Amino acid sequence: MVRAQTDRHIGRHPSEQLYLSLEKRERDLSCMVLADLSLSTDTWVSSDARVIDVIRDALLLFGEALRTTGDRFSICGFSSLKRANVRFHRMKNFDDRFDDTVRGRISAIKPGYYTRLGAAVRHASNLLAKEASSRRILLILSDGKPNDLDLYEGRYGIEDSRVAISEARRQGLVPFCVTIDREGASYLPHLFGPAGYAVIRKPEELPSRLPLFYAQLTR
Repeated sequence: MVRAQTDRHIGRHPSEQLYLSLEKRERDLSCMVLADLSLSTDTWVSSDARVIDVIRDALLLFGEALRTTGDRFSICGFSSLKRANVRFHRMKNFDDRFDDTVRGRISAIKPGYYTRLGAAVRHASNLLAKEASSRRILLILSDGKPNDLDLYEGRYGIEDSRVAISEARRQGLVPFCVTIDREGASYLPHLFGPAGYAVIRKPEELPSRLPLFYAQLTR
């Protein structure tokens, strides 16, 4: 700027190269949070809080954080009772405002049945893939392995979930799992890859750490 002003004062045409670099700082992303609302979330993690309470607090805090960024985001939950009854709860759609209605839906969540993760991931991926953003993140909150009554457990449940995650990546999505399952490190690398998950050892830390994981994913 000094050089341009000097050139202008002495009668020269100032250079148009006024910047050392040009960086695009616009945020162009969409995020869907998919929360496990299975029966195991009814477990107590302290004398005054269950897993479902921690998840509820995390979703409320996360929604407030994303509301201030202006990013497009959706908040959903799931549980299942065999393959014919996979429950998918939309607490906030992408075009909804994060208002008292959405906060009320989050506050009303309660433990469901089982964790048919593959089916939930496929449905969430199809919804997220419709977003026009250049970066689309599928942020999964889980508290245990995929499981259901109709033999959807063990190796079968894990392999079906792994295929669903691979399908999401082929759609251009970025799946990332945050779990409070201390055994998660034994199966999550196979599902999400070595950098596709995080294990939180203290469940009560989920509300404060979830926005930090999101910040890392969107840098």
